[in-house]
Amino acid sequence: MSNTLVKPDSNTTQEGNAKGKGSFTLERVAELSEILASKVESAIGEIERLNGQTHMIAINARIEASRAGVAGKAFSVVAEQMNDLSGKIGVVSKKMRNESRDSIDELGNMIKTQATNVRGTRLSDLALTNIDLIDRNLYERSCDVRWWATDDSVVNALSSKTEEAYDIVAKRLGIILNSYTVYFDLVLCDLDGNIVANGRPEKYKSVGMNAKNTEWFTSAMKTNSGKEFGFQTVSKCPMVNNELSLVFSCTIREHGDQNSQVLGVLGVIFRWQDLAQKIVKGVPISDEEKDRTRVCIVDENGLVLADSKDLELEETIEFLGKNDLFSQKKGFMVSEYKNEKCCMAHAFSPGYETYSSKWHSLIIQKLQA
Repeated sequence: MSNTLVKPDSNTTQEGNAKGKGSFTLERVAELSEILASKVESAIGEIERLNGQTHMIAINARIEASRAGVAGKAFSVVAEQMNDLSGKIGVVSKKMRNESRDSIDELGNMIKTQATNVRGTRLSDLALTNIDLIDRNLYERSCDVRWWATDDSVVNALSSKTEEAYDIVAKRLGIILNSYTVYFDLVLCDLDGNIVANGRPEKYKSVGMNAKNTEWFTSAMKTNSGKEFGFQTVSKCPMVNNELSLVFSCTIREHGDQNSQVLGVLGVIFRWQDLAQKIVKGVPISDEEKDRTRVCIVDENGLVLADSKDLELEETIEFLGKNDLFSQKKGFMVSEYKNEKCCMAHAFSPGYETYSSKWHSLIIQKLQA
């Protein structure tokens, strides 16, 4: 027996690939069932057409046999049998049409339903992975700010309130930033919200700005101890030249004691897009799917926070059934979105350790016609 490998003809290979394109998807199987239904219907139609011709021949034969009298009696019997056979073929073809249509329609509907379920489950699993990655990463950010708020240079700067102490803490924050490149900047505020020092003064001129009315500052000031943290959701942050950012914050307390008197607030300004856009644009789907798929992270109102279409903070996702879908931890539905029938796959923030973003992960995929 020969072990020689035979290289397939290129034309044959291309033809095989063309014929097999999409063969391993349930959508393709559903398409084939529709093609089969069409072919069966066409074949039955052809049978009925031929049977009609046979029936006409049988009628003509009976007429001619009748004219021939006794000589045509034997031929009349054959004509009668042909007519009877034609009638039976008509009954069989009608039964075949009804039964085949019902069976093929049922098969097609079952396959389409299964295809939708498989698609929705896969996409909602991917949506869960996206929001889980974000929660896990942001948990680390909540830990960072609570840790650095107890740093000696941070506490001493707000205790002494001298230019020398501010210079020292700025250098210290700069050293931290050199290692933690996921941040734009770290800023230090006094009790009135005045920014007195930051880690990248050569790049961001935030010293002298006031953060008293910002969400990150006020939420930190409302915490009961240094074990808790404040937060400001995705926004264009003026402290870093309006870059799209998240800000985590924590109170700075006397002696670095988490339960002592508040001296001010530390804010860490996170590079949101570097994380989020990498996640939503890196979802493992085929190039063909990417052309008709949108991957998003949205807040409870549907405001887009991260988006594979690069429309962050520019759109609020709305579709029929959104509230019901958002009430689930994970799931999917088929709904109209922007006048297109789409699979809407969803997962709610599962949380990680002590942190949960409480955001929603969405994958919107247009269904093929």
